[in-house]
Amino acid sequence: MRWLEVVFLMGALVAFHFAQMPSQKVVVVGSSDQLRSSILGAKPGTKILLKPGEYEGGLFFQNVKGEPNNPIVISALDPTNPPVIKGGGECLHFSKVAYLEIHNLVLTGARYNGLNIDDGGSFDTPSHHIVLRNLQVRDIGPTGNCDGIKLSGVTNFRVENCIVERWGDGGQGIDMVGCHNGIISNCTLRFEDDKGFGIQAKGGSSNIRIVRCRLEHAGARAIQLGGSTGLQFFRPPLKSGQEHAEARNLTVEGCTIIGSTGAIAFVGVDGAIVRFNTIYRPKRWAIRILQETREEGFVPCRNGVFTDNLIVFRSDEWAEGGVNIGPSTAPQTFTFARNWWFCLDKPEQSRPKLPVPEKDGVYGIDPKLRDPEKGDLSVLPDSPARKVGAHAFNEAKQQ
Repeated sequence: MRWLEVVFLMGALVAFHFAQMPSQKVVVVGSSDQLRSSILGAKPGTKILLKPGEYEGGLFFQNVKGEPNNPIVISALDPTNPPVIKGGGECLHFSKVAYLEIHNLVLTGARYNGLNIDDGGSFDTPSHHIVLRNLQVRDIGPTGNCDGIKLSGVTNFRVENCIVERWGDGGQGIDMVGCHNGIISNCTLRFEDDKGFGIQAKGGSSNIRIVRCRLEHAGARAIQLGGSTGLQFFRPPLKSGQEHAEARNLTVEGCTIIGSTGAIAFVGVDGAIVRFNTIYRPKRWAIRILQETREEGFVPCRNGVFTDNLIVFRSDEWAEGGVNIGPSTAPQTFTFARNWWFCLDKPEQSRPKLPVPEKDGVYGIDPKLRDPEKGDLSVLPDSPARKVGAHAFNEAKQQ
């Protein structure tokens, strides 16, 4: 091959290589107006970096859409000094969006929701491929059904390493309505034992994992699997003649739950797995099995699996044997196995009142927590409970 042909071929290969690379435009902004105009003008591959400082909330955007391997990214210029978006009805609201990532921001002081992402009411075209990472959301509401992070009609999403604190007293830290194929991982939620709920998935939600999260007094129900939704808000819409459920195929694993009136609430869900979690001093119940949506076609709350969890409680903070079962449910369809139950002040009263027999459960043996008064709920090296609880999740995954 002649050298000119070689040069031509190499040039063609280089041009092809760059043609395959995602195009990326970096925009640095330092004011609310610049942020607004940059998002409105964003194209696939645009990366918007916010300088440190305070930005005005109440920002609403539609049809912000990246492409596969070429998302639109909104992030801090300096992640160690994150910008603050403050106030407004909602700090940020995105509707009908796709391939969008939001990183390293502080959202605070909104009247209704910190961050809201939805499908614009078009249930057959959900927002999709969303990544929320390293967000701090706090002081939302403070009264009423106000959420830290609200997702409605969102599919293929990830919420990672976020901290949510003090949402509305009737709202949720992270609320999902009609959401599918998502994961919430390594997030921390903090509030008060009886104020709203922590993480909730309802309205037809499915295929969602809640993994390695820490919930500290995160509302009356720390994690609610299912819930109660107006029929018009289900995604996909309900169809006559089919079986309906508030949620399906939800998983909670590797999480640590401290306090809350009830740690885990199965509410109108059809199929949910709760395994390898540590539940410490719930104020009334470790588990609730409830049915709040009872219209025609809805199946009773059923097919829950609760295994390999570590539950540590006090007798004076324990009601109904730690399990609350409401009417119109199917508790006989639940499975319990290999859970470790320990009553701190009265070990002889450690056995819970489960609706069905448990396989290989352990009752009344001290799990030897490392330092619970300082929030360290891992176990000591000589603990007999090394194979259950949140600390055992990573090891269990490798088996």
